[in-house]
Formats: sequence, C-alpha cells, structure tokens
Amino acid sequence: MKAIVLCAGKGTRLRPITHSTPKHLIPVANRAIISYVLQQIADAHIHEVGIVISPDSGGMIREAVGDGSQWGLSVSYIIQETAGGLAHAVKVSRAFLQDSDFLMFLGDNLIEGGVVPMIEEFAAHKPQGLVVLKGVEDPRRFGVAELDSNGAVIRLVEKPKEPKSNLALVGAYVFTADIHEAIDGIGPSWRGELEITDAIQRMLDMGKVVRSHVLKKDSWWLDTGTMTDILEANRVLLEAGDGEGKEGLFGGLVNGENSVASDVVMSGCELVKPVSIAAGCVLSDCRVGPHVSLGRGARVNGATIANSIVMEGAEVSGSIVLQNSIMGARSRVTGSGGGKLSTVFIGDDSSVQLG
Repeated sequence: MKAIVLCAGKGTRLRPITHSTPKHLIPVANRAIISYVLQQIADAHIHEVGIVISPDSGGMIREAVGDGSQWGLSVSYIIQETAGGLAHAVKVSRAFLQDSDFLMFLGDNLIEGGVVPMIEEFAAHKPQGLVVLKGVEDPRRFGVAELDSNGAVIRLVEKPKEPKSNLALVGAYVFTADIHEAIDGIGPSWRGELEITDAIQRMLDMGKVVRSHVLKKDSWWLDTGTMTDILEANRVLLEAGDGEGKEGLFGGLVNGENSVASDVVMSGCELVKPVSIAAGCVLSDCRVGPHVSLGRGARVNGATIANSIVMEGAEVSGSIVLQNSIMGARSRVTGSGGGKLSTVFIGDDSSVQLG
C-alpha cells in the first residue's frame, strides 16, 4: 500500500500567516502539522508516500520534509498545478500510485489514534473504498455519509441542507485502483473542481463496496483550517502529550507536562502546564501558559501569555496580557496593555504596539 498526502491548498483562511508559511508547516505543540500526519503514516507501516504540492508553496514543504527518511519513509513530490479538488489530486498522482491500494490523507488533518485502525479494517474486509467518519453537531458544513446496518456507505452528499445523518467525512480515505475509473467518470462540480465525494458516489453507482470507519464519539479530529482550529489543535496536542517529535521539526512535548529545551534561559518566570518551549528561548519576569508553544529563539519579557502560539524568533515584551493569539516568525508585540486582555494574529516579520 502507498499513501498520498494532500498539501496543495493555499490556506486562505489562515492569512496572514500563510502568506509566508504553508499551513501544513504551521507548528502546533512545536511540531509542524504535516509531521504528525507523516508519523501516523509511518506508524501504519506504509513506506512509499507521495506529497501533493502546489508550485508556489511546494518548495518550503520539500525543504522541511526532505526525502522522508527521518520518519522512515520514502517521499516523492507530485505537483498539482491548479486547485482542482481532492479527486483531481488523486488524478495527478496516478503515475505515482499506479495500480496500488492507497491511503489518501489531507495534510492539515489530525486524527486521534492515527490511521492504523482504518488500514486494518480495510485489510480485513477488502472493500474498494473506506472513508473515515465522525459525528458532528452541524453536518451541513461537511460531506455527509449515509450508512446501512453493516456500516457500508450507501450515499454521500456534499454539504446537505437537510442531512440524513450527522456523520461527516474526515480527511482520510483508503482506496483500491477502482477509484481512478470512478474519477474518470465524473465532471467538475459547481465549484469547478473534481470532488472526492462525487468520485466515491460514482464508485457506489458502479456497484463497488465502500465501508466506513467511524471515530469514537469522545475521540478528536482536528481540521486545522482556521486560527481557532490551529489553537484548538495546539491545546489538544499539548494536553495529550503527542508533541514528542523529531529534532529539526520544532522540538517536542513529553507526557502532557511542561517541555522546556535544555538551553532555555528563564528568570522570574511562572510556567503553567502544559507548555512547550523550544531551544534558545529567553524568558524574564513573565507568566507563560497554559497551552502555549514558544518556537526556537522566542523572547518573552514582562508579559503574560495563554492559549497561544509564538513562532520562531518572535518577541513579546511589556506588561501585556496576550491570549488566543498566533504570532508569526520574527514578529514583535510590545507596549503596555494595562492588564487588558489582547488577541493578535500576525504574520512573519510583523510588529504591533499595544497601548
């Protein structure tokens, strides 16, 4: 079995951060989002991985991931010239996939427990497709699946006005090569894209079997498409202690406790767990946490920070109370907030003065 990881999206809802950093490289719990995805694929004993990238941001992803050897993977790169939809990403990956069964994983989605259970279910039942589903409060925002009594998919509807179930499609799928014929049999949707929901429905119309893997009600699924989503992912992963990572991808967290690199300089600081503080940080007269990730070389002086991500080389100084914030690399927030809570969302090399 092979895998493809879809990383060609522009991340427009995460601007200004994504003007300079692909959303798949945004650090949560001090690890790039894509590093969690690749680790979960490696844990499923899949070796050959194709990463689908766009021409504009693909270079940064290549530089960060390399050949995949740090995860024990063999990574190839596949260019998706235009944003043509998820099924289009499969189409442009055909030369890499050939006739292999494959896992398709969205590069900005994180699933508790990884993909091993769904791979095992696919192997046990041998369907032509398998989709991961999660019960959600408002299924009208998602692709929604209707199942029979045996857990087989009988119908898929994209963003239905009147959903017949609350089971939303999560960003992971497993297919046999039959999906390629199904994709060849569909046309663009009203959005001008080849939709994976249309391709799966086409498989069903062709008489193929598509099974479901429903995540447990209390398990988490993180779709990191917005600022709120990114902060929630940071919170969940810090709490779970899932940030323990590879050197070179932002450091790590161990067992949900505070993780502080050995060379961090601290004076007069209070840390409220869980936090992750990467190498080279300098902290003085500050309060950091809970749920804060400080990237390499970040500096905090006199401030209080909670539920935030401060990226590499960024600085927060002054009597500022910062929460629910994301600061890009080498950005600066300074001044005096007078004890008032402040929230910022700024890109790389930006500067904000709080009164």
